[in-house]
Amino acid sequence: MNYEVVLTCAVTGAGDTTGKSPHVPVTPEEIANAAIEAANAGAAIAHIHARDPETGQGSRDPKLFKEIVDRVRDSGTDVVINLTAGMGGDWAPDPENPAMPGAGTDMIGPEDRLAHIKECMPDICSLDCGTLNFSDTDMIYISTPPTLRKMAAMVQEWGVKPELEVFDLGHIRFAKAMVAEGLIDAPPMFQLCLGIPWGADQDVETMCAMKSQLPQEASWASFGIGRGQIPMAAAAVALGGNVRVGLEDNIYLDRGVLATNGQLVTRAKEIIERMGGRLLSPQEARNKLKLRGAEG
Repeated sequence: MNYEVVLTCAVTGAGDTTGKSPHVPVTPEEIANAAIEAANAGAAIAHIHARDPETGQGSRDPKLFKEIVDRVRDSGTDVVINLTAGMGGDWAPDPENPAMPGAGTDMIGPEDRLAHIKECMPDICSLDCGTLNFSDTDMIYISTPPTLRKMAAMVQEWGVKPELEVFDLGHIRFAKAMVAEGLIDAPPMFQLCLGIPWGADQDVETMCAMKSQLPQEASWASFGIGRGQIPMAAAAVALGGNVRVGLEDNIYLDRGVLATNGQLVTRAKEIIERMGGRLLSPQEARNKLKLRGAEG
């Protein structure tokens, strides 16, 4: 059981959710306000994607990320900023020539994947630790070992903590190799990503299996998607981990009731407190996770 919980709110993501809920933030102002709302509700960390304000689709434009981060910082809100670094790894084959990239492909190198991280210098950035068949389409998310090692070395030099997002046991195996190679500063920080097609399933048995493979000194959190979000949050706390909720992974508060980020944070907080735990403040999270700005 974890009695001192770091709660992350993933406020928007890059998925096709903007047409499903009016609460999913799109513009830099909306995304920044969502991060502030989550912090005010009790989240220590805001996990942030950017979206194209015109289309609502996910964007890796450093200018959009910079505007979001500046708005959060200028508000005076004390929240740990965690930016995605997962954009730029999408590949789909051309139906007429499978050896060539088709529609939807967006493949870039390590430096371009981290351009907005260098620009914004957040406390944390995500590092997706492997390749994954993404949904039932031909789309593949690609992160190769050389790409990941380069990205890990770059953020280590900048003092940005990588959140090692793992979608199956093979991803954990490779993340541990990077730890052993000295590319990840102690303590490593893992996010067990459950329920994403076609990665690890979202159930307690899978969470236990993945937790059992983590380095002993690692900090970890987990999340589920859709209606599995809150049950997986409770399971993570019971197993000694931290929690992620938010509209990136689930747009409902109850059956048929659309949520806001603040409501999802509040729901998770209520459950954690009823389990006997408490949410850590942003500064306490920095201290626990050994982030830039940690005290003691």
